[in-house]
Amino acid sequence: MSASFALLRALAALLALPLLSLTACGYGSQARDSGAAKIAAGAEKTDGLDSVRIGYFGNITHATPLVANQKGFFQKALGGTEAKYAVFNAGPSEIEALNSGSIDIGWIGPSPAINGYTKSGGRNLRIIGGSASGGVKLVVNPDKIKTLDDVKGKRIATPQLGNTQDVAFLNWAAEQGWKVDAQSGKGDVTVVRSDNKVTPNAYRSGSVDGAWVPEPTASRLVAEGGKVLLDESALWPDEEFVITNIIVSQKFLKEHPKAVQAVLQASVDTNAWITANPDEAKAAANAQLEKDSGKALPADVLDPAWESIRVTDDPLAATLDAEADHAVKAGLLEQPDLNGIYDLTLLNKVLKAKGKPPVDDAGLGVE
Repeated sequence: MSASFALLRALAALLALPLLSLTACGYGSQARDSGAAKIAAGAEKTDGLDSVRIGYFGNITHATPLVANQKGFFQKALGGTEAKYAVFNAGPSEIEALNSGSIDIGWIGPSPAINGYTKSGGRNLRIIGGSASGGVKLVVNPDKIKTLDDVKGKRIATPQLGNTQDVAFLNWAAEQGWKVDAQSGKGDVTVVRSDNKVTPNAYRSGSVDGAWVPEPTASRLVAEGGKVLLDESALWPDEEFVITNIIVSQKFLKEHPKAVQAVLQASVDTNAWITANPDEAKAAANAQLEKDSGKALPADVLDPAWESIRVTDDPLAATLDAEADHAVKAGLLEQPDLNGIYDLTLLNKVLKAKGKPPVDDAGLGVE
């Protein structure tokens, strides 16, 4: 998806915000325990570990860990090591959990991953794989906005100042030749920073004319009568851009590579199963969402949201680098040093064993 970040004084402020797709269902910032599959009798522990702690969001853009939890893929790959789970609602809380050792591996969007990496001076995490692409749309009130040109002069919601969708919209507006002050959101189009949980209400009340938002918020707006005017995928080469990555603490990666490889093996297997069984996978993801949050998504929201997400093992590193450039152009980021943010060694080992081609780190891999 697009990227959002702020270094120096802005970076600290951005890190306090729920970012990117992480705000797509972000209601609060605390983690919740999620149930685990049973360990097979006599199964051998991986790397001698009693458990591996996995974090993710209760969000359809985190389909891979939702399904892997629900269907037991993680537990199967880890053998006698228990797969434990924590469900988060905000990027900073997951990064904090990773830094403190409360989780070992997590599914997270590019913005908090980059913010966490740059804030720590490149010492706290690595991106070790991809998970999902797509799932971001410009949804508008069709009575007020009928064409892309009509967006000028209107009020468009984004999830947070500097979040991934915010940067994507600012970059798109600039490409239309429109001028917008990134900090205030004022200009040829007004950017209204609105938490995704309240954006549907803001749309319903008429206080915003549309929103550039991730799923399932986009589909919630459509259910309110909104119209998809633009799918962000159309703006990217091959219609692909990163929305969810897999991260790991550098300490855990160094000390327990077999466990990390097992989780990556489960991720690759899960993505293959999702691709081969889309309807069953959708139901599994929704069942886990209900287990984690107490509420499943209704069909009129789940179905279009699911259709717009593509699971992928590839972290689409070049798009993350481009997202950073968009944030720099918007004036929300000083050029970050992202060298070493990726370590795709174990993922490519898993892919090779399955006869699949390696994935690329766009020159941002660890040396």
